[in-house]
Amino acid sequence: MELINLSKISSEEILAGSFGIEWESLRVKSNGELALTPHPSVFGDKLKNPVVTTDFSESQVEIITPAFDTVDEAFDTFSALSDVVNSSLPEGEYLWFQSLPCILPSPNQIPIAQYSQEGEESQKYRENLASKYGVKKQLISGVHFNFSFDDGFIEKLRKITKSDLSFRQFRDEIYLKITRNYLRYCWLIIYLTGCSIGAHESFSSECINLMDMQDGFGGYYSTKGPSFRNASSGYKNLKKLYPSYNSISEFTRDVTNFIDNGDLSEAKELYTQIRLKPKNPSDVLNSLNETGIEYIEIRTLDINPFYKCGLVKHDMKFLHLFLIYMFVKNESDYPDWQREANINEERVAERAFDESMRLLKDGNEVTLKEWAYDLINEMYGMCDVFDINEYNTLKLMHDRVLNPELTPGKKLLKLIKRDGFINAHMFSAITHKQTSKNLIKNVDKEEYGRLKKYLNIALYRKKSDKNS
Repeated sequence: MELINLSKISSEEILAGSFGIEWESLRVKSNGELALTPHPSVFGDKLKNPVVTTDFSESQVEIITPAFDTVDEAFDTFSALSDVVNSSLPEGEYLWFQSLPCILPSPNQIPIAQYSQEGEESQKYRENLASKYGVKKQLISGVHFNFSFDDGFIEKLRKITKSDLSFRQFRDEIYLKITRNYLRYCWLIIYLTGCSIGAHESFSSECINLMDMQDGFGGYYSTKGPSFRNASSGYKNLKKLYPSYNSISEFTRDVTNFIDNGDLSEAKELYTQIRLKPKNPSDVLNSLNETGIEYIEIRTLDINPFYKCGLVKHDMKFLHLFLIYMFVKNESDYPDWQREANINEERVAERAFDESMRLLKDGNEVTLKEWAYDLINEMYGMCDVFDINEYNTLKLMHDRVLNPELTPGKKLLKLIKRDGFINAHMFSAITHKQTSKNLIKNVDKEEYGRLKKYLNIALYRKKSDKNS
């Protein structure tokens, strides 16, 4: 799809969209060990609470925000929900602000999320994953960012380009192009936001063997790469699977073949940096074929231990700009792009701080800094064209490329060197819980009024609401 008459698109129109955040975190005890207690009852039934649930494990809390019209509102609501969850945990339990796990017990002691008969299918799916990939890797956690353009913007663009496609087909083409480009360039997001450089000896040996240092307290860490959650040892399919993203029909055909061949049990077992999300998430392939792509889900972000909600608003704003850039950027016609993209993804995750590391760009080797500068400079140009005033965000990311010491991964490296992997993260966990408690205690009435319906869902506070 080619864009024409960009001058007819305003900054408000191209920035408009729908935004949501999903965040997984382990519950830990004060000594850094995984909490083996059931999902806290204060959050209600994990199947029925749409805001606070579990992921793979009973010990793994997941926060899911509704969709909002701006990144600011999505982030602010998510941040407040994380305060509610953190401050509501039992005494002596904390959220683990790291994508790689804490101190783990033996695999047979790690509690898979338990469901009533109503959720029997969900439980069986998790048990199958545990058998296939091992329970330890299931505890890798992260942040997901859900995004879609405003439908009004898409329809205006369809008319400007005089497309013969239907609205649904045109929308699908937009999200497929973003997906293809995102897979090509997500290595930049891994570098800029990666923050999973260490692990405890109780975690996967496959991951630990990639790390070059020990902390003397049972922890291992790497001085070379920012994100071992996204590394070759991360939670990935057992085989490299490269479905076609040329069209919905080709994508669903390929995923169906993966399932028929026994590579996947179902569509949602395809682990990629970005997912095509349909209207009906319980029947992914049929829903994609029938109604198309509703939104896309970005799965690259590590938990950031330096912030009380494990996430930075500037990073979210940059990711939003990056997705717009993925839409307007011309595509390479290099045929082996998916395999090359996967190589770049893992090289950056494991060796971004190694100056000898090279990325592959259409079969040729380039340095990370050279390519990253080119991409960010093009984003500056995009912001000029659309009059998007986010230059501070772009400068922040440019500075992280210029000086790796400013990246979250390098900042965490200093802490682990000083305190050790477990100690550094337990300090964050304890500090963030106290911060959240203080914020919840002092939240003003206006802010509580805005958030009340989400807080009610999170804690099922029906009775207390009548008394407030």
